[in-house]
Parts: sequence; C-alpha cells; structure tokens
Amino acid sequence: MVLLQLDAIANAVDLVGIGTAVVGFVLGFLAVLLFGKYAFVPAVRRILGSRGFDDAVRSLGTSVANAVVWVAAIAIGFTVAGYGAFLSAFAVFGGAIALAIGFAAQDLLGNFVAGIFILKDKPFEVGDWIEWDGNAGRVEDIDLRVSRVRTFDNERITVPNGDLANNAVTNPVAYETLRQKFVFGIGYDDDISQATDIIVEKAEAHEEILDDPAPSVRLVSLGDSDVGLQCRWWIAEPDRGDFVRVRSEYVTEVKEAFDEAGIDIPYVHRQLTGSVEVVESVADE
Repeated sequence: MVLLQLDAIANAVDLVGIGTAVVGFVLGFLAVLLFGKYAFVPAVRRILGSRGFDDAVRSLGTSVANAVVWVAAIAIGFTVAGYGAFLSAFAVFGGAIALAIGFAAQDLLGNFVAGIFILKDKPFEVGDWIEWDGNAGRVEDIDLRVSRVRTFDNERITVPNGDLANNAVTNPVAYETLRQKFVFGIGYDDDISQATDIIVEKAEAHEEILDDPAPSVRLVSLGDSDVGLQCRWWIAEPDRGDFVRVRSEYVTEVKEAFDEAGIDIPYVHRQLTGSVEVVESVADE
C-alpha cells in the first residue's frame, strides 16, 4: 500500500514537472514572439527604410527578422522549460550543417549579397542601357540573385549579380546628357578648314544635338590614306535608340555635304611600283 502511494506521488510530481515545463516553454515562447513581432521586426523595417534600401531588400530583411524571431522564441522557450542542454547540442549540430551549406553554396550566397548591394547602390536601374564584359542591353529585371538583360538583338541574358557587382559596368544613360564622337576621314589634298566648317555646321543644324556644350572638331590622325577629323557632340535624355539614330542621321548629312563640296572620303588603297616579269610557257606540240 505504501509503495502504491509513493508511486502515485512520484507520478503526480512528474506531471507537475511536465506541466511546469510546458507552462515555462509557452510563456518564454510567447514573450519573445510578441516582442519580436511588435518591436524587433518593425525596428528592422524602419532601419532598412531609413538607409534607403530597395523594397525587395526591405522585404528580405523583414523575412529574415521574422525567421530570427521564431528561432529565438523556440530557443528561449526550451531554455525556460529546462531543456538548455538539449538546445545546446542541437545548436552545435545546426551550426555544423549551416557551415557545410555555406561552403557548398558560397557562389549562390555571393550573388545574393551582390544583389543586395546593387539594389542599394543603384549603379543601374530597370530600363537602363548598360554595357559589361563585351555585352550590352537594357535591364529588364533585378532580382536578389540574378539580373535579366534584353540585348538589342532581342535576346535575354540572365547575369549572376556577382558578375555585375565585381566587374566594371558602363551605364551610358546615368546622366541627363551623353557625348558622342565620330571620326571623319578626308583626303590629304582636301581643305581641312572647309571640312571642319561642314562638320560643325551640320552638327549645329541637327535639332537633337545640343548647342551647349557646343560641337567640336579635332584632327586626331594622319592615316595611310586619310586625315582623321574627330567630331564630338552631345545629346540630351540619352537612349540607345536615340544614340544610334542621331549618329546615323548626322553622319549621313555630313557625307552628303562632303560630296557636294567635292571633299573626298578615301578608302584604303595600295599602289604597287616596279616591274613585274611575266613568263609565258608554251606547251609542247
């Protein structure tokens, strides 16, 4: 009878201990979860917003903060319930797994971090025309891992963000104006002053070429068969289509004016001098 009573007391004590552990876990879990949801996560969102991060980065930061809150709530709940040793063993195991995953996915993580910096620093934005590593196109989408670029041949290039963040990227449309240049070759017998006047006149006459800064012409080369005159001019609100169209129209107008003025645009040619001996062979009859 006494043994039965002791067993009953022991069972009651176990139930009380389990109940206490459950209550401790619930209280610790809820305390951390409520603090995180209503204090920590909003604070992270405000900090990212004040630093000027993109919506995608703020959304990512909020998601990471929520994950941290849930992990912390579970950890604190187990600690309050008296299962700290179990939690420590689990943390060591989880850390080893995280380290292994980190080594295996270091390129992926690098592109991920690079995407965050691209969204933050804004070296280019969606719609910009960019050039990098021999490629060029218009940015269609910037994701956290990759950016998608439509080439001018209507092809899509999916570029890892690490390639764009760690290499030089040219953004010709980053500013309100863009300078263009073209070298006109004229013959050695042509009048350089007359050709220069025509080049400047046609630039000033084109409605999409700016007067300020004014077009300018410089002699830049004395080639094998031509004299190189480089014209520099500026356009406003630069766009890839405008860049190509304005240059084509302007060069065409200069070429036509050169033809009317009798100014030659020579092509490369070579003149052979000396004598050439021609040997004729007569077949035996």
